[in-house]
Parts: sequence; structure tokens; C-alpha cells
Amino acid sequence: MHNPITLLRQGRLETLIPAGKALIFAVLIVVEVVVFASNFDTMISYGIWITLAAEIALAVENAVKIWGLRSFKHKIVCYVLDTLLLLVITFFTDGALISTMYVVILTEFYLSQKKLSGSIAMGACSIVLFLATFAISSAFRSGELNIWASVSSAFNDLIVLILHFLIVNFTLQVYRKNLEIAQAIEELNESNQKLNESNEKLRAANLELQTVTLLEERQRIAKEIHDTAGHSITTVIMQTEAARLVLDSDPEDAKRKLAAANLQAKNALEELRESVHLLSGMEQRPTLREELLSIIHESSDGTDITFRYDVADLRLCDAKSRFLTNTLKEGISNGLRHGGATAFWFELKEQKGIVRFFLSDNGKGMELSALKEGFGLSGMHRRAASLGGQVWFETEPGEGFEIHLTLPADLRSEGGKQ
Repeated sequence: MHNPITLLRQGRLETLIPAGKALIFAVLIVVEVVVFASNFDTMISYGIWITLAAEIALAVENAVKIWGLRSFKHKIVCYVLDTLLLLVITFFTDGALISTMYVVILTEFYLSQKKLSGSIAMGACSIVLFLATFAISSAFRSGELNIWASVSSAFNDLIVLILHFLIVNFTLQVYRKNLEIAQAIEELNESNQKLNESNEKLRAANLELQTVTLLEERQRIAKEIHDTAGHSITTVIMQTEAARLVLDSDPEDAKRKLAAANLQAKNALEELRESVHLLSGMEQRPTLREELLSIIHESSDGTDITFRYDVADLRLCDAKSRFLTNTLKEGISNGLRHGGATAFWFELKEQKGIVRFFLSDNGKGMELSALKEGFGLSGMHRRAASLGGQVWFETEPGEGFEIHLTLPADLRSEGGKQ
């Protein structure tokens, strides 16, 4: 089925009312009969036959135009013939009821014309040609040309043509605007429906993405539990075993090893708790600074280990926060286990959009060229690179061990010192 707006734009408005075609043609035939009959007594002999032939031609031509031709472009020739035949009929009659015939022909034209400018041009030309032909016909009959008298005689016809033009075209413009508004509303509804469908698809895709992301996050946490907690527990076993071996010969060294093992066990327990909370969907509310200070206090409380620190209250994403806390745990554990450290300096600041992590101990240190990065230190490199940062180490024999770490900051915050 054709859309009404499509039919309107194709210049076939009359197809919206199928009976309109037959009605226009029927009115034309009736008007032709009335015009011929009312002017029969006043026409000259050959004028009768010319008028009759013109009316028959006009009827046939309009039948072809109304039912045989589709586009306005193909009808243009017919409109030219309409004008010529009307001029012939006007010339051989006294003009009575001729305006009615013009009204019928112009009505069909106005319905087929989609531009108001075309209707104005056709209406104006028809009025001018009608008046000119009527004046010439009057002069032919009376033997003298009197334009004002002709215009006065055709004044009523002129009023009819003008009113017909105004009423029909005003009605058509209102009707077309209503159709355009209706079409715009329909298109808007269709757009909203498509938008709703797109939103539904987007929500479904987002839900699927959340599910996949959650699964990947749980797999990552499971791997982290396996790697970090497993490593920490292995280290605790090794440290306690080493402490047992030197307990009689070097009690102080055994004490340091047990302290390191105790710290490593606490760290492993904290990592397990954090991972369980993440897997269960529970959110951890402590700030990054609170978590870091908790690690420091757990390492120093009840031991001979000394800590000094300057920790800013930074707000970072979960991934960066976990990395910094794990790095601090690993650094303290390594300082106690491998360096025999008894004091640490820890600093965390943010400068010009860069988070700077620094941990230094007073352990025995070593030649940097002899440093062999194990599981913990090599993991720091990989994790820092994945977060857009970098990590490096500095150490010398008898000068302790330093961890330097930089990451891009998320939000600027203020910190505190102790």
C-alpha cells in the first residue's frame, strides 16, 4: 500500500479518493452539455460544430489524462491542450458558464500540482487567457473591441476563478501540512522504536560483557591466590625451617627469621581475606593509605623493626592500589628475609600526575649486578608495565636495598606525614 505522503509528493493526490476521478470527469461532462445547450442558439453554424468537436476532444483528452497518465510530467501536454480547447470554446460561445468549465479543469490541475508556485502560474495564466479570449469573442460578435466592457461582463466569472483558486489551494496546503506532520510523527515513533530496540540490544551486550568481565576477574583473583599466597606460605615454611636450624647457634638471627616468617604469614592471610571478599562481591572500604599503614603496623608491632614513613592519601583504582600494597609487603618481607633489615623508610607521594613509591631498608645489601630477580621482583616489573608505570632497584653492599616505583596517578589527594 502506498504511503499518503508518497502519493502527495508524486502529484497524485486524487488517488487518495478513488471516487474523485470519476466525480471530476462527470462534472466536466455535465458542464460541457450545459455550456453547449445554453449557447446553441447564439452560436454561428460552423461555431456549433467547432464547439462540439472541442468539447468532445476535451472530454476524451481528460479521460486519458485522469485514467491513463500517472505522473504530472506526462500530463503537461494535456494541460496545454486543455487551455487551447477552452480558448476555442470560449471564443465561439458568449462565455456563459465557461468559468465553471475552467474551474473543473483547474481543480484537477491543482490536485496534481505539488508546488504552490505552479498552481499560481496556471491560475493566473488561465484567468488572463480567459479574459483575453472573451474580449476577442465579444469584439468578433459586436464588431468593436471594448476591453472594459468585456472585463465588466466577465466580472462574475473572474470572481469565481479567484475564489476557486484561493479556497482549493488553501485547503490543499492545510491538508498537505497535516500529512507532513503526521508523517513526521510516524517517523519519530519509528525512530524511537528503533532506538528502544538498540538500547535493549546494548543492555543485553553490556550484561554479557559484565558477566564475562566478572568471570575474568574471578579467574585473575584465583590465579593471584595461587601465585602470591602459595609463594608466601612456601616462604614461611622455609623461614621457620631456617630459624629452627640456627636457633641454638645464633638466636638473634633465628629471631629475625621468625619475625619475617610471622610477617609473611600475616601478609598471606590478608591476601587470602581480600581475595575472598572480592570473589564474594563484598567491597573493601579502607583507603589506600589505611591499608598501607596497616601493613606497616602489622610488621612493626611486637617486633624490633623500626618504621618511618610519609604516606599521601591517594585515591587510585583497585588494580593500582592492590599493586602498591603487594609491593610494600614484598619489599618488607625481602628486606627482613634476605637483608636482615631492622629499619625501613617508606614514602608514597604524587607529583605532577605521577605516583612515586619508595621503600628503603638498612639491610646488608649486595652488588646490583649480582641481583637475581625471583618470583616477587620479576612480578613487580610485569605488573608495573601493565599499569603504565615502571619499577627499578638500587642496592650496594652494606647500604641496604631500595625499591623505586612510578605509576600514572588517577586523582590528586592530600597526604600526611609521621
